[in-house]
Amino acid sequence: MTTEEKQVLRARDFWTSIALIAAALFFLWKTSSIPFFNTANAGVRSADWFNSAALVPFALFGALLLCGIGLLVIAIREGGATRALKAAGIGVDRAELARLGALAIILLSYIGALVPRVDFIISSALLITALFWGFHRGAAARRWIAVSGIAAAALYAVILHGPQAEWRAGDDDWVALGAWAILTVLMLADARRWPEGRRLAPIVAVLSAIVPFLLVSAMAFGFSQNVPARSGVLFSHIEVAYYTQFRPWWREMTSGDGD
Repeated sequence: MTTEEKQVLRARDFWTSIALIAAALFFLWKTSSIPFFNTANAGVRSADWFNSAALVPFALFGALLLCGIGLLVIAIREGGATRALKAAGIGVDRAELARLGALAIILLSYIGALVPRVDFIISSALLITALFWGFHRGAAARRWIAVSGIAAAALYAVILHGPQAEWRAGDDDWVALGAWAILTVLMLADARRWPEGRRLAPIVAVLSAIVPFLLVSAMAFGFSQNVPARSGVLFSHIEVAYYTQFRPWWREMTSGDGD
């Protein structure tokens, strides 16, 4: 990548970071209406902050805010902000609008359609893969393939299972899982053509599944949270395994230590 291309990329990263920060702040503001204390969990009133339904969205949008701030810092350090603000060869042109539009579609598909209806691990893995493969190195073709993958899963979930009563159907989980698998295969195949791809793509493929798994497990079992799409095809099996196998085993181990 030449110096000119890097400056153009950092200028675009500046506008992208502004969009991420704005979206994160908006959803954090909306989430702030959910109380952290005096909440009800399974019909029982509780003053414990870790039982609040606001914990998961605060964590998600807080992470999104940190990502936006990190990208903004990188753009400023490497001169992207200066170039973007001066509009020296790059401004809010069609390419930049397309980039921001693609990002908006991905975030809206994830937050508005997938999170309430689709297994959290699957939908988050699809989001991470789409963002990395679609926006890394700024290739427009990859970006719109990634957008098509996550948008197709979101449209399927909304059109076929729009009402809340139908959110437990399960077939939208498999559609999203298929979209994630396709994007992952395309990412791994395409990674051979860029220098750092052979190293980064497999790491992203693994982390895209591990990070959501750890997050939702911590929320559900560590903090007793009502996580999104609890009946999802993956999380429902994890929950059963936790309560029927891991938890009894752990209690037996810890009680044995006490004896």
